[in-house]
Amino acid sequence: MKRALLLHNPGAGDEEHSKEELIALIEQHGYECLYASVKDKQWKDFDYDVDFLVIAGGDGTVRNVAKRLLNRKMIDKIWPIGLLPYGTANNIAKTLQLTDDTSPLIQSWKKENLLKYDVGRIENVKEAALFLESLGIGIFPYLMLKMKERQVVEDETPEESMAAALHLLYDISLTYEPHHCQLQIDGIDHSGQFILLEVMNTKSIGPNLFLAPDANPDDGVLDIVAVTEADRATFQQYIADKINGEERPFNYTRFQARSVAITWEGTHLHVDDEVIKMKKEQAIKIEVKEGLLPFLIP
Repeated sequence: MKRALLLHNPGAGDEEHSKEELIALIEQHGYECLYASVKDKQWKDFDYDVDFLVIAGGDGTVRNVAKRLLNRKMIDKIWPIGLLPYGTANNIAKTLQLTDDTSPLIQSWKKENLLKYDVGRIENVKEAALFLESLGIGIFPYLMLKMKERQVVEDETPEESMAAALHLLYDISLTYEPHHCQLQIDGIDHSGQFILLEVMNTKSIGPNLFLAPDANPDDGVLDIVAVTEADRATFQQYIADKINGEERPFNYTRFQARSVAITWEGTHLHVDDEVIKMKKEQAIKIEVKEGLLPFLIP
């Protein structure tokens, strides 16, 4: 019998999945299950004799576990990871094409199909060394700051939170001024004025904005999304369609690369869900590190 370590965020998403329920579901499929809440500090020790990890939570929980695994001074072992997506946006799970139908997902782990997930490595940003989803400048970090300032409605659901983010993003897109960015993609200059620039490893970011629908986190490249003033109206229409429940393709300039260098005249960037204040004209280098995290997929 294989032994799993369940790393659970009890506050993720709608908080409907209890410790007892999850352990029972995993054990019903023939696994022994150890448990640790990511709200407790001791989970970070990874002093466990297990065969694989189970992460029950959203994108933030996946990132916290991944950073702990990859930042260890001596990586003795990277366990296969089974992901149960219980967060708000679940962009990582959507990129891995995982559903929130728990029982079939657990059953699929017996196939032991692994996707070796790439990671973006960052240089010259002391607050963050890697990303799983994306690194970006322009509108998106500004949106994240504004979302933190907003008054949260009591008992707001994940769906309501994402709807609020889309409405706020649309309002920001009406007036946000483009900024100049020195941009080198695999050594080729693509500098310009951008409203949004995202270096992506997932298909979607934030409130399920599918800015890189063809992205694959195991292809050894990152997807660069560059939105200019000329793309503003198209970008706004894409957001408006999402607000109305329609997912239509958004066409814009995009590139793929193994390495990216950015010097931005603005003062903020985001790394996954973290907004970081930076110096103007701070030079940032990004490169893809292939296949560092093995995820179990159906």
